Amino acid sequence: MIQVKRLGHGTFATPDLEQQVDYWTNVIGLQVIERGRDKVFLATKLGQEAIALERGPEPVMSRIAFQVAPGSDLGEIAAKLQTLGVASEKRSGISPGVDEAVVFTDPKGTQVEVYAEYRFYKQDMSDTGIGPFKFGHVAHRVENVQKTVDFYTDVLGFRTSDWMGDHFAFMRCGVDHHTVNFVRYDTPALHHIAFEVKDWSELHRACEVLAKHKIHLVWGPLRHVVGHNVAAYHRNADGVRVEMFCEMDLMKDEELGYWEPRPWHEEMPLRPKRWPKDTLRSAWGFGSFGTFPGYP
Repeated sequence: MIQVKRLGHGTFATPDLEQQVDYWTNVIGLQVIERGRDKVFLATKLGQEAIALERGPEPVMSRIAFQVAPGSDLGEIAAKLQTLGVASEKRSGISPGVDEAVVFTDPKGTQVEVYAEYRFYKQDMSDTGIGPFKFGHVAHRVENVQKTVDFYTDVLGFRTSDWMGDHFAFMRCGVDHHTVNFVRYDTPALHHIAFEVKDWSELHRACEVLAKHKIHLVWGPLRHVVGHNVAAYHRNADGVRVEMFCEMDLMKDEELGYWEPRPWHEEMPLRPKRWPKDTLRSAWGFGSFGTFPGYP
């Protein structure tokens, strides 16, 4: 088993590269760290890579990158994958901050890039755009949730944080409640990606920035029940649903086994569990008593 430590960056194809670069820089507030004719890499203002854009015929998320512990032997990781029946290959220069990675494919067809060493980019001191400090999580629609959960558990070392019924799984690789989500759907696709802002006031400001750019929210602001993050969702011009969030549940000690207590928790202590299928999607906010189109 590989022990993933954090989410690195996601790679997206787009038919309009310049439009998406403008969105990710001027609206979201990422910084361009490398630009080519057909590919652009962007990082947070704090220097962590978040988004790679590639020119392509249609919008799709093709790859997702994760970091393991620095100093890990990628050759040993490739050997572990082989014993698990997962074919992989080594690739060089997958991003400006990553010289070497092991690459393989997960059950839903997404290429996974695993690396050990990472170089931070310089800090961007501008106040352009929203300026989230972290690429937080990625959610996918998949046909077989349990198969995907088993792969991310047995191969990548994720822990299951919560289930909603038997159709929606939340998984963590660090202290955050979830880094990947999988929800059962007849047609596999990206569900949403999410960025963390530092607090409620920054989420408020993020909504104002979106409004200034005439980008309407599709859901929120609200507080989720599972994970309890405060969130607001919008879609970019490529149709990618993007969440801004704060105040997500944290598992600071795996041996204690409960989420850091918060006044909005339904139970004390609150532990990972299987929530009823009809659990509300949010405790308050727009959509508290139902769903919005396209959300399970």
